[in-house]
Amino acid sequence: MSLLAYGEHGESSDTDSPAEADAFVDFTAMLRQRQREYGWFGCGSKMQSEQSDEGYYLEQYVLGVLDFSSQYGIDYSISYTAANVIGRPTKFPAYGDFPETFPMVSPFGPCRTTRLEFPFNSRPQRTYGDWWQRAPSATREIQPQNLPKLETHDYIVVDFEEFVVPTEVAIFETFNPGAVVRIWAYGLTKHWTCLWEATESDLARPKLDSRRFAPALKKTTMVTKTLRIDFNHSQLNYYTEIDAIMLCGRTVSKTQNLLVKQHQLKQQLQSRTLVSPQPEAVGTPTPSDGKGGSISNKLRTLKFQPNCGENGATKLHDFINNDLSQFLMDNRVEGAEKPSRICLTDLPFEILLRILSYLDLKSLFRVGQVSRTFYDISTHPLLYAELSLKPYWHVASSELLCTLARRATMLRKLDLSWCGGLGNVSPTEFKKFLTQRGDNLTHLRLNSCKFLNASCIENVGIVCDNLIELSLRNCATDPPLLNFSCLANLKNLERLDLFQTAFETELLLSMLEGNRKLKHLNLAFCGVSVNMDNVAAHLATYNTQLISLDLWKAHFLSARGLQSLARLHQLEELDLGWCLREASLGDGLFQLLTNCPKLKKLFLSAVRGTTERDLMHIAALGKNLEQLDLMGILNITHERIYDILVHCPKLQLLDLSFCDNIVDRDYDLLSEWSRLFIVDIKISRHH
Repeated sequence: MSLLAYGEHGESSDTDSPAEADAFVDFTAMLRQRQREYGWFGCGSKMQSEQSDEGYYLEQYVLGVLDFSSQYGIDYSISYTAANVIGRPTKFPAYGDFPETFPMVSPFGPCRTTRLEFPFNSRPQRTYGDWWQRAPSATREIQPQNLPKLETHDYIVVDFEEFVVPTEVAIFETFNPGAVVRIWAYGLTKHWTCLWEATESDLARPKLDSRRFAPALKKTTMVTKTLRIDFNHSQLNYYTEIDAIMLCGRTVSKTQNLLVKQHQLKQQLQSRTLVSPQPEAVGTPTPSDGKGGSISNKLRTLKFQPNCGENGATKLHDFINNDLSQFLMDNRVEGAEKPSRICLTDLPFEILLRILSYLDLKSLFRVGQVSRTFYDISTHPLLYAELSLKPYWHVASSELLCTLARRATMLRKLDLSWCGGLGNVSPTEFKKFLTQRGDNLTHLRLNSCKFLNASCIENVGIVCDNLIELSLRNCATDPPLLNFSCLANLKNLERLDLFQTAFETELLLSMLEGNRKLKHLNLAFCGVSVNMDNVAAHLATYNTQLISLDLWKAHFLSARGLQSLARLHQLEELDLGWCLREASLGDGLFQLLTNCPKLKKLFLSAVRGTTERDLMHIAALGKNLEQLDLMGILNITHERIYDILVHCPKLQLLDLSFCDNIVDRDYDLLSEWSRLFIVDIKISRHH
């Protein structure tokens, strides 16, 4: 049963009215129905045997990019953008950093490099390694029990010209390979199938060389021309780059191609008059009627297992096996005199609710089909106070939102990041969901949500007036979102993330004035229309509680703006990478370090105006610095580096990549300092 049977399952029809019953969508039954209608969907069908006669083997490269979570380049440039995966490889088999490839967002400016690795384990920031989790701006995952063992940090969705039955997917990696963790295919039934998933053994870091990565795919007879590639950067020492993606497989025959077109037409007609079917669940247990054996046998049949942390699972297991009977006897629960026959359902409701709180969302839906008792517990609103569909992006749909709206009457935190691609979530259904359940939301994350439009954003501003966190990362659309003005209605924000999302300066200034409690602000990569000197002045006036500020690659920030930022005395994290273009910083950096003694993370990537005097100020005033990025600083010397290492005792990361004054003879010395001061020193050089 796929998630979420989407459905709610009860025992008696007399207690559930049609208006209250949840939509029940069983994808297993749907797939079997498709197999009966179009034989070539199933294994061993007659059409499949005909395909081998009429189809032919085809290798094809990406025709277009449908979606991506992040890219290093900007949309109006051809360098370092997702569009570079289109067509044949342009650099492979060469190894290195090339503007013609696709890297995901990293804190350092790409440039042709050779990576030098020190013996000390080193991991840089932003989308790879784990440094970002240690920063003051780090966020907690909503409903973390939903996450797979290997979570996805970034993704790209690509389209090809011809439908094929996939036999191979080849990914051409030209820089720091090893980030690919999953390959998905989108079928004609409008659902995603995972063709390959990495294991722990696959995460062993490959050698630093280009490679054509083509893992063994799961055997399938599905037809596809759309792929999604998932990336996990946690094991990388530096950002990865992709040159091209190739899809190999056997094409469909003419007869099958006609069926493809008929099926697509049928799907379009059904989408206009969608009525949620209610088939019997395939391969799922029927509700307990008290005659089917002990509840433990039913749970064993379901392969029931709480998805929680290691300690939580151990404690739960020990309690049920060792202490449950004694607990029931001590509390005089009926039937406790026969501990060998005690069932899990004999526990008090509150304890069962606590146990189920460890389950991921998929397990909650499945447990609800065991019995009426488990249905009642698994649909309790307290279990849905936090919802994250991000790990379930592949099954998130308007129907699922409709079902969750009935359960999540106490919803506080919602993460719909990455959901709604290819039209699976409609803007109308999203607005309906927010209208029903958004008035009590405190946290809302809509990163890379392509279904968002001006009306959706307006709804957020009107309905969700209790938000303390709003994340709209990478929500730029074509055309751009038209109406952010209603977001000025929000008055309680403590965290606002507008990374790589276009907006107007005046709107942002209005939001800053109205949210005096703001503590974390991300304006990285927000476009050329925002004057950051004006933003900095507003922050210094209205947002003096700010703890973290990310202005990476922001425009129009000068020494005057830096002086304004020096008035934010509570700052612990500041990223100024690539946004200060003036020849001199004046006294701005000195004032910042003097007035912001709590600074733990300071990124000055490619701030060319940084002088030796500024570096001396860092050494003298950066007592609490833990992460320092000096990538691309022109005038740095190993004497200044040593001063910083000596006088900044809390330093854990120091990036010195692409600093021209650091030459080959300094590398051995820096390696020794890395071990001596227990600091990760990053260093890369030009070819």
